[in-house]
Amino acid sequence: MANRSLNKVMLIGNLTRDPELRYTPSGVAVCNFGMATNRQWTDTEGTLQESAEFHRIVAWGKLAELCSQLLFKGRKVYVEGRIQTREWTAQDGTKRITTEIVIDSMLVLDRRTREELAEEVVAEPVAVPTPAPTSGVPQTDQGKKKKKREEPEAVEEVKEEKKEPSSAKAPEDKEEEVKKEDIPF
Repeated sequence: MANRSLNKVMLIGNLTRDPELRYTPSGVAVCNFGMATNRQWTDTEGTLQESAEFHRIVAWGKLAELCSQLLFKGRKVYVEGRIQTREWTAQDGTKRITTEIVIDSMLVLDRRTREELAEEVVAEPVAVPTPAPTSGVPQTDQGKKKKKREEPEAVEEVKEEKKEPSSAKAPEDKEEEVKKEDIPF
């Protein structure tokens, strides 16, 4: 029995450029695109480090045509295939070598359209001051609409508490009353 070996690559990352679809003289589709994968780690000093690896991806046949239709720069994808190294001589006579991933499977992992991605790049972040959290739970900036909806409710609750005199309630009612600030989540 011969020795077994395995050449398998699985990557999740973002496209660094739009796919380029071409056809061989025999009519077989081939699609090339770039993909970046990121890695984060904490070094010995406790500083967060980040690095990126860039990969050349090649798809053949029907998969190549699908990649050219569905993928675009910035899109997050999962690809699966094998590593292949090619050698050729350039027009200037120099010997060239490249390593690429020849894929046999691809999954799109996000639902963004090309237009949505362009809007994200063009849009500038807007700094909106947020009030300090009263419940001990950190608040996140989830857009102006949600904040506008939450602020009137908080004002109404404060007004309702001020309207009721504290001496009118029985001691039993005070024990059952739960304030928004007391809820841990």
